[in-house]
Amino acid sequence: MQRVPLADFEPQLKKRLEELWGTPPNLYKALANHPQLVAAWTEFSKTLRHDTRTPRALRELVILRGAQLQRSEYEWAQHLPMARKAGVSEEQIASLASWWTSPRFDVREKAALALGEAVTRGHVDDAVHAEAKRHFNDHDYVELALVAAFYAMVGRMLDAMGVQLEPDVRDYSPRLP
Repeated sequence: MQRVPLADFEPQLKKRLEELWGTPPNLYKALANHPQLVAAWTEFSKTLRHDTRTPRALRELVILRGAQLQRSEYEWAQHLPMARKAGVSEEQIASLASWWTSPRFDVREKAALALGEAVTRGHVDDAVHAEAKRHFNDHDYVELALVAAFYAMVGRMLDAMGVQLEPDVRDYSPRLP
């Protein structure tokens, strides 16, 4: 159930959102109830998607795993096409819930997924940190941890606001654990 109304955007922000994403999704329309925060959110999410150094497919794996952990159908549905476009294979998508034992992921992907999962769950232990640092320098470690943290927040906001899927993905059925 939608807990906050889908709001209109201020004209300048509407133009910016359309430049970045085309038609803004319901998440942004719900966030539009607070114009200043949705404007900041827009620029931050743009940076995480497009102005980063780690491979987009790797970041999308982290995002999809976070969506699974939070049981966020909306986040999963929105990012699945992005993951596919970035090169995430159908086999990886199908085995994401058991990534740690799956041969579909290399050691670098597993290190990123372990970090993302730990951030999403709220505690990165020393072993996860050490393994991630074997594969990622400080810049990329911060980037991946921030992607996981931001998209954990996305899932929590989707839940808090009761954001509903757009009609074109309403019949979507994700593979959530």
